Amino acid sequence: MTRIAIVDVTAGSSFALLPPCADPAFDHRTCDYWENADRGSRAARPGWLERRAEPPPPARRTTGNPFLDELADGGANPFAVAAGPAANPFARGDAEPVPDNPFVPRPPARRTVETDAPPKLALLARGLAIFGSYAKVLLVDDIAVGYSQFGPLSAYPRALRLRELYPQLPDAPLPAVITCIATTADARGQGHALRLVQAVCEDLAGRGFAAVEAYPEPRLPENATSAAVPAFWIQAGFEVAVDDDRYPVVRREL
Repeated sequence: MTRIAIVDVTAGSSFALLPPCADPAFDHRTCDYWENADRGSRAARPGWLERRAEPPPPARRTTGNPFLDELADGGANPFAVAAGPAANPFARGDAEPVPDNPFVPRPPARRTVETDAPPKLALLARGLAIFGSYAKVLLVDDIAVGYSQFGPLSAYPRALRLRELYPQLPDAPLPAVITCIATTADARGQGHALRLVQAVCEDLAGRGFAAVEAYPEPRLPENATSAAVPAFWIQAGFEVAVDDDRYPVVRREL
């Protein structure tokens, strides 16, 4: 029996599941087309898949004052009071943990990714602490065959710029957007993309969005865009909000 699973991209392990594009000249893992309205690219960029190096420490500036230079290197200041202006004998030491206060709720842990994560994963993780995931992968029998990128409109400057062309689009409340929907070449025609869009829409509705938009690219070849064509979105329950030959807009109320 075929097993289908949909996974949120929230860490390096799930980012590694992103399936290849049908055309190897493009790569979901290195695409910043929607995040960068001026210079964004869909192109495959192998260098983007390498983990980012930690930034080097700032160069130490020599002042000419031996006491200041020693302090900059972590040396002790013989004229400073060790515990600050006035040590508090009743205060707990730094090594002693502060006990939990049963009357104060514990702050939630902020979700994030590694500081040396690949650039695309860092882009997908921008809203983890507040919004949640920005991408999902669909797996069939543990093989990734579909990918979708989505999120709040504010996360995708190119979508914001495109919407500015059409003042007739409602701006309150602002919609969520689905910028990418794609399946591998071998998995097409099996309904996986529609299933993935449905999962994204249900997720966005659960996060409080009232509508979602997408921006098809009907003039591009099928393998050169992950924004699909209007006919696909209509099949997924969207309506054409702006009927334009070059930059149409489709919208679905949630």
